[in-house]
Amino acid sequence: MAEEMNIENGEFEDWRGSKADPAKHGGVTASSIACVVEVLENMVFLSNATNFVEYFLKSMHYSAAESANMVTNFMGTSFLLTIFGGFVSDSFLTRFKTFIIFCTLELLGLILLTIQAQDSRLLPAINSKPSKTQEAILYTGLYAIAAGVGGVKAALPAHGADQLDHSNQRLVSSFFNWFFFSLCLGGLIASTVMIWIQENLGWNWGFKISVVTLSVALCIFSMGFPIYRYKRPGGSPLIRIFKVLASAIANRKASLPEAENTQIYGEKRNHDKFRFLNKALMGESVASTEVEETKTFIGLLPIFASTIMMNCCLAQLMTFSVQQGNIMNRSLNSFKIPTQSLSVFPLSIMLTSIPIYEYFVRMFRSKNNHHPGILNMFQPLRRIGLGLALASGSMAAAAVVEAKRREAANDDVVLSVFWLGWQYLLLGVSDMLTLGGMLEFFYSEAPDTMRSMSTALSWCSTAMGYFISSVLVTISNSVSGHFGKEWLGGSDLNHTRLDLFYMLLCILNFINLLNYIFWARRY
Repeated sequence: MAEEMNIENGEFEDWRGSKADPAKHGGVTASSIACVVEVLENMVFLSNATNFVEYFLKSMHYSAAESANMVTNFMGTSFLLTIFGGFVSDSFLTRFKTFIIFCTLELLGLILLTIQAQDSRLLPAINSKPSKTQEAILYTGLYAIAAGVGGVKAALPAHGADQLDHSNQRLVSSFFNWFFFSLCLGGLIASTVMIWIQENLGWNWGFKISVVTLSVALCIFSMGFPIYRYKRPGGSPLIRIFKVLASAIANRKASLPEAENTQIYGEKRNHDKFRFLNKALMGESVASTEVEETKTFIGLLPIFASTIMMNCCLAQLMTFSVQQGNIMNRSLNSFKIPTQSLSVFPLSIMLTSIPIYEYFVRMFRSKNNHHPGILNMFQPLRRIGLGLALASGSMAAAAVVEAKRREAANDDVVLSVFWLGWQYLLLGVSDMLTLGGMLEFFYSEAPDTMRSMSTALSWCSTAMGYFISSVLVTISNSVSGHFGKEWLGGSDLNHTRLDLFYMLLCILNFINLLNYIFWARRY
């Protein structure tokens, strides 16, 4: 009976439902499986995101604009659905089961698209648009993949971190760094090996290899079930949050001292933040732990919102930076760098920066154990802040390089694509610090019952950054058009003012950095 109570109170259990034994369950080996699986899963996700453009154009006969929008919507939806996947994982299923179900859903979507790609009866005739049935098959497969990706990316990092001793924060921090390393390694394979296969063997091989790779990832993850440790879902956290907010509003006229004396708080009570929510305690069905859970989650939201602008900069690497690369000198001796492989630059930089970062952290910790001020520089909030500062610097560098490229183009000189390395370098390190810091921060600070959903905020920030980037382009063109010529009008970058748009992003990111500092200092 005591064992059951311990499990109910937040202890981990094994696959049989008994209390987990630290000597047998969890640990570095169990968490490492999540990193291996992430390499394979992200390779599949990004290689298909690249493959879809050509597939929509050449096989489904959509226009270039329609194809681009379909891919953008697919990626944005995948990242946004991580919130749904996190909600399911926290509320109803263990993170292990959530991964299995959503990865299977992603696999079924891939199989459906693979069947359609191989069967001419399910493809439109030459120079014809797809029929309603063919479109239905396409969108069913496409958004089954998107939903699967949402659940996988929400559950996998939280599941991996669950395997570690949470009293060792350095170990948890190291896991998220190496998880991000795995994410980048999968992207690098997608940008090199998969691009080569698609260009030399045909795009349809991308689907076949993706099905096999994701099947292998699912098997590897499933094989670890005897050594994993699991945490039972704690019911819907959103319902508890809404209940607290509704009770606080209903009792808004009550005095705070009266509300705070109605129940005895636990040790983790925070007296200073969002004290008005303490009025919810006047409601008979609201517990102090639910109030603290609500306070903690709401406290994460300003940090989340402050990272979106940085992801607007990352969106440029997928759009304008690629267009810049297309009209620059991409020759490396006798080899011409494929446009789709330009993302190799930031991914290589991220992969290199993570081991270097880990080395310096270990070195500082071994030499400065008695100097907490130095060790504090590696805390997630400080890493995120440094990442946001580098994002602003990257856009300043991008503006200078673009101005130089336009000036050279006017003199009939084509600059090397390696000039773009400055913005790739700064943004690569920025993304490593920011996204890695976000994953660790949201997991570590979130209530135990909301860790999957809170971790999903990191991916949602990416999605919203892409969407807001499109809005900023539209607004910039609209405003600049009223004063003469649109900055980003037309398709020829030599006659646009991309450098001014980059400078705008630099300024907006600097303002956002000040906003982030305001909230981070008050967290």
